[in-house]
Amino acid sequence: MSTPLPTIVIRPTPRISAIRLVLAIFAGLVALFLGLLVLLLIGIETGPIALLLGLLVATIPVPIYVALVLWIDRYEAEPLWMLATAFFWGALIATFFAFLLNTSTAGIVSVFTNAKAAEAFAAVISAPIVEESGKALILFIFFFWKKDEFDGVIDGIVYASLAALGFAMTENILYYGRAFGGGSLPVTFVIRGFFAPFSHPLFTSLTGIGLGLSRQSTNTAVKILAPIVGLMMAIFMHSLWNGSAVLSGLLFVLIYLVVMIPAFIIMLVVIGFALRREGQVVREHLVIDLDRGFLTPEEYKELGSIMGRMGSSYNAFSRSGMKGWRARRRFNQLASELAFHRNRVARGVYSANQDVLEQETAYLHALQGLINELRGR
Repeated sequence: MSTPLPTIVIRPTPRISAIRLVLAIFAGLVALFLGLLVLLLIGIETGPIALLLGLLVATIPVPIYVALVLWIDRYEAEPLWMLATAFFWGALIATFFAFLLNTSTAGIVSVFTNAKAAEAFAAVISAPIVEESGKALILFIFFFWKKDEFDGVIDGIVYASLAALGFAMTENILYYGRAFGGGSLPVTFVIRGFFAPFSHPLFTSLTGIGLGLSRQSTNTAVKILAPIVGLMMAIFMHSLWNGSAVLSGLLFVLIYLVVMIPAFIIMLVVIGFALRREGQVVREHLVIDLDRGFLTPEEYKELGSIMGRMGSSYNAFSRSGMKGWRARRRFNQLASELAFHRNRVARGVYSANQDVLEQETAYLHALQGLINELRGR
């Protein structure tokens, strides 16, 4: 018999203040304006037909890559609004400032040297610094502002990849538009859309990993240095990638085979270890619920592994259709949120004035309702 939950009155979540709502709308409009301005500048360079075609081709593979990134986040899915913010930050805001600063620095360098040197400087020096810093800014905002939604390496990779995919999408509109004018759109699409779609996510994920390690660690040096090292590595890898493309096609292929593909494989290994850590967090912080009978051994085992979660969702769908599947998915999500909440409490992430006990009890009451539904009570 499970231990009864303590009776507590859960205060309703306060509504978003009018000022915060106005600020959010204003920020969204500013981001939209900057994105439209970028499209206008691209259209001026490529022409309206090439712009529209580039926009179409650039967006075709994006849903596939976004779905792959979201699949990584198996244990504690991040809020949809934060995922969307990361993507559109990269697509609208980071691209605008990258376009502005890269064009400006290239123009300044060309005044003192020549057009070829300016192009090389923009690609190898300016673009890596400006673009990686621009994409990383939203990660640092999330890291300091939403501590309860940035728990470790997986979160860093997911947010970074979405910001990078948004940036790459807008950047590809320009490249595809130019290629259409030069008659090389199919080749450009194959290279950028299939052989090198992971480049931007790979670079920016290094910053995300640094922030994730900082969040997980209790070592002061790691907490301070990991994000800095991650950003520097992102800039270096981006510079190496662009530099190889500028210098020669043969060097580009060599760097792709010797550096980028192994780096991508290492990234997959890092994701594997990070997912294993998240599974350990879930098992460690839900064992108390198993011991007191709140969770059955089967439920506990399923919650602690990716395959167990997938299997439980499938079984719920087989028994009760979409309603059962949604309930089980919600159960998995809330159980993970409870585990990570306890983990943050144990690591001292929350400030002293936050009522962590009330938040935990709210999770438990919500889970109790889902348990009753799933067990047919």
